[in-house]
Amino acid sequence: MSSTGGDSAFPTPKPPQSGVKTVLQYTGIPPSWLDKRPSLPSRNWLIFLSVTSAVTGYYIYDRQQCKKIRQEYVDKVKDLAEQPLGSMELPRKVTVYGAKWLGDEDYDRSMRHFRKYPILVAAAIDYDMIKGRRHGDIARRVAEDIRAERRLMLGLDQPMAGPMQLPGSSPEEKRRRWLEGGIVIVGRHTLKEYMAGLKRGWTEGLEVVDREEQLAKQLENDGKFDEPEVEPSLDSSLGDDEPIPTPSRIPSSRPFSVLSSPTLRAPTTTKHADSIPPHLNAPPAAIPPQPPMLLVSFTNHIGFTQIPLMIWDFFNERYKVRDGAEAALKLIKGYTRPFLAPPPDVFARPEDSTDPADPRKPFLAEVSPTDLDFDREAESYYKKSVVRDFLKEIQDARKSYYDNLAKKLETARALARGTREPTKAERDYPPPTEVELRAERLKKELQWRSNEEGFDIIRPDKDVEWDERFRSVLRVYTDPPEDSSWDSAPTASP
Repeated sequence: MSSTGGDSAFPTPKPPQSGVKTVLQYTGIPPSWLDKRPSLPSRNWLIFLSVTSAVTGYYIYDRQQCKKIRQEYVDKVKDLAEQPLGSMELPRKVTVYGAKWLGDEDYDRSMRHFRKYPILVAAAIDYDMIKGRRHGDIARRVAEDIRAERRLMLGLDQPMAGPMQLPGSSPEEKRRRWLEGGIVIVGRHTLKEYMAGLKRGWTEGLEVVDREEQLAKQLENDGKFDEPEVEPSLDSSLGDDEPIPTPSRIPSSRPFSVLSSPTLRAPTTTKHADSIPPHLNAPPAAIPPQPPMLLVSFTNHIGFTQIPLMIWDFFNERYKVRDGAEAALKLIKGYTRPFLAPPPDVFARPEDSTDPADPRKPFLAEVSPTDLDFDREAESYYKKSVVRDFLKEIQDARKSYYDNLAKKLETARALARGTREPTKAERDYPPPTEVELRAERLKKELQWRSNEEGFDIIRPDKDVEWDERFRSVLRVYTDPPEDSSWDSAPTASP
C-alpha cells in the first residue's frame, strides 16, 4: 500500500562528517563530545572565574615583581662577592638583632622578615642573628656583652686564648671587625631593647651575677615552702611525768637517717662576689665607638581586626622587598650619619603617668623628628587587649600557681615521709617531689619577672632609652649620594 502525503517514513539523512570527526570517532572519544557546541557558563560561574582569575593574576604579578626587584639589587652588589680576599682576611660580618613582637608567640617572625632579602648574601657579607625568645632578652644580651667587654678592657678578665694564635683572633682584631661590620635592628621594639641594653651595659656595675642564683636567694625566705606550725596536742595515753612533745625543727626536706648524721654534713659556705675597686666599677665618662646601626622597619599584624591589613600585605609584598633591598644597600655601601637625638634639655622634663593601653602623644616627636622616633607608628598596631592585660595575666598566672602549690607540696611531703600510701594514679604518674617543685617555682618566677622587665622596656607609652654619652658615638646608615660609586664608597667603620 502506498502512502499518500504526510511526512516521509525515512529519517532525514545527516550531513556528511568532516574529516577530523571521521578520524576522531575511531579513537574512542564519545560522539557527543564531538557534536557539543560551546556555550557561555552561567552567571555564578562567570563571577567565580572572574574573581579567581583576578586574585590569582594579582598574586602572580606581585611575586614576579618581587623576584625582579631582588634580582635587580643582587646584580648591583654581586661584583663585591667576586673580589678576592687575602689569605689572612675575613669577610665582613654583620650582627642582626630581632626581638619578639608584643602579643605574638612566634619569636622568630622578625628574623624571617630579614631573611626574605638575600642582598647581603649576594654581596658576600656574613651575618650573625641574635633572636629574642622573650621580651627583654635582647636588652639582657647586649648589657652582658658590654659588661664583659668592659671587664676585658679594665683587665678584670683575661681573653680566652686558644692552643695557637690564629689570624684575626686577637681582641683588637675582633673589635675592629665588629666596628666595620655594623648592626641591623629589625623594628622599633628591637631598637628599644637594644638601646636599653646599651645604657645598662655602660651604666651598671661589673659584678658577675648569676640571675638564677640571685633570684633563688630572694625567694629563699619568702615563706612559700615553709611548713605550717602544728599545735601540740595532749595525748591521754601519756603519763603525768611524760614531757609534752614539741614540733620538730628538722627541715622537712631532710628526713632523719641513721646513715647521715648532722655532724657529717659539710658546712654551707656563701660564695662572695669578687670585690672590684670603686674607680673601676664606676660608669665611664665616655664610651668607645660603636658600630653603625641599620634601622629596618617592621610591623606584625595580629588579631581579627587586622585581617584586611594582612590581606593587603600578602598581595603587596613587592613594596616590602624594595624597602628591605634599599636598606641592605645602605649597609653595603657604608655611608653613615650621626644619630639624631633631641636636645639635652628635652630629657630633663618630668615623666607623666599614663595608661599603657592608651599611650600619650610622643613628646619627642613634638620637638623634632629624631631617630628615637623611628617606626613609632608600628606600635599603634599592637593589640590593645594584649597591652592592657599583659601584666594582669602574669599576676593571675602567679596567683593560680601559688594557690595550687600548697596542695602539691603537701602531697610531696606526705609521700616522702611515708605518712600515707600513694594512690594508683600516683603510682602510675608519680607527683613532683619537693625538690622538683622548688626548681619549677624558680623557673616560673624567672620567666614571669623577665617578661615584666621586658614589657617595661617595649611598652608603647615609653620612649627609647637614651644617654648623653651616646650623642657623639652612635651613627646610622644613610642613603649614599646620587653620584656615588662602589670605588668611592667609604668603609663601614665609624
